[in-house]
Amino acid sequence: MAERRDVNRAELAGAGVLGFCGVAASAASAHAAGDPRLMGAAGLVCLTHAAALLAFGFAGRHEFVLRLAALALFAGPALFSADMAMRAFENDHLFAYAAPAGGMTMMAGWLAVVVSVFILRRD
Repeated sequence: MAERRDVNRAELAGAGVLGFCGVAASAASAHAAGDPRLMGAAGLVCLTHAAALLAFGFAGRHEFVLRLAALALFAGPALFSADMAMRAFENDHLFAYAAPAGGMTMMAGWLAVVVSVFILRRD
């Protein structure tokens, strides 16, 4: 019988969403956006954080701090990238300070990863 591996489906779903958005943003930067740097930045942020969320999802850890980190590492890129898309296509912001709020959320998520190193239980 095959061994059942514990995965976090929410993180894997988030990775899929960010990965899809990252590829779409990268394509938009090459073909559609007014300022390709904006969508290029959105694509890079989404794709790098998608890879991180894949690692979280397949690690199968359920500690609160890691789950909080994963949430921040999904929400931050989503917020940042949505603001970049609004700037590129609508020449407007999602809302005031949306991109910096997304960036701060990403940084908080990475700091939560650091904190988790010191409080994780050993199996």
